[in-house]
Amino acid sequence: MTRLRLGMVGGGEGAFIGAVHRMAAALDGDWQLVAGAFSTDASRNERTGESLGLDSQRVYPSLDTMIAREQAVSADQRIDAVAIVTPNYLHAPMAIAALNAGFHVFCEKPMAMSVTEAEAIAKAARASGQRFALAFTYSGYPLIEEARVRIARGDLGKIRLVQVEYLQGWLSLPIDTDGNKQAEWRTDPARAGIGGCLGDIGTHAFQLAEHVSGLRVQSVSADVATHVPGRRLDDDVSALLRFAGGARGTLKASQVAAGEENGLKLRIHGERGGLEWAQMEPNTLMLRWLDRPTEIVRAGGPGLHDGATALLRTPAGHPEGYIEAFANLYRAFAAAIRGSNDRSFPGVVDGLRTMRFIEAVIENAGSDKKWTMIDSGENA
Repeated sequence: MTRLRLGMVGGGEGAFIGAVHRMAAALDGDWQLVAGAFSTDASRNERTGESLGLDSQRVYPSLDTMIAREQAVSADQRIDAVAIVTPNYLHAPMAIAALNAGFHVFCEKPMAMSVTEAEAIAKAARASGQRFALAFTYSGYPLIEEARVRIARGDLGKIRLVQVEYLQGWLSLPIDTDGNKQAEWRTDPARAGIGGCLGDIGTHAFQLAEHVSGLRVQSVSADVATHVPGRRLDDDVSALLRFAGGARGTLKASQVAAGEENGLKLRIHGERGGLEWAQMEPNTLMLRWLDRPTEIVRAGGPGLHDGATALLRTPAGHPEGYIEAFANLYRAFAAAIRGSNDRSFPGVVDGLRTMRFIEAVIENAGSDKKWTMIDSGENA
């Protein structure tokens, strides 16, 4: 099968997430990176293209130039999709421009700077008929899919409790004022938006909780804190969650939990039992029951349903992790572009939901209201 062709904007020399996207897109052979506008710094842009082995004529100074020139390339050679791996403030204008030009889009999260911008992206995606994917990577793990299916088929009974936490420690010191570029833009409201930790990792936690539980959060009661003096955005968030159907939940996201690495954990309990999954041990799913012993389900082991097995690439006991989960999203994205609906991936609805969550948390934390409703987003 002919590989789909990818153009990337952002992700130049030294950037973390651009390299991750490139590895994930390449893993299954569905995608070939053929073009890019990697940096506004001409030298850095050129060096990145050279290091990736790209034709220098397809290393562009800007997204607008890439769109214009790629549209002039023959249909069997031009890019099929644009990967947007820039800071948040560029997501909406770039996504809308690419969609309107007839290219599919795979975008970093959060979707945009505001609900209004996210809705504009959604409108452009509908109008263009192009596919739009978001990099909510953790939904691509095989045992997350296993957990989702077990809950959907009623194994745990009616869901009562959803607890999700995402703890990091990398912003415990004021590295955003010491030249760390990744920290600098993530704590800048002009480039990151109204949420710091909330937008960066709180959205991952929220999306995962809704994705696996199958429930939607209706309202939040939140506390947003900034622990490092002088920091302009939050670095620590706590929220109580009320779900449709009566379930209750908690969400904790922090980037000042000193000593933590990437501590994303999910626990969901129903009437008959509960499950637990942790991103730093992603090949294990714990199932605990009222009436029988605890079960440990392993990636590649017996008892997995077909949807989870399809996300695996190696036999049991061979660890799969972050890049493979990310690659599952790119593989599903490619399948959708080719006309298959066999696999899902995070997209417009997830993006709108997480943006509405950000705004509800900020509104609630800054008011005297006990609870703030999240827009249902039925028009998503």
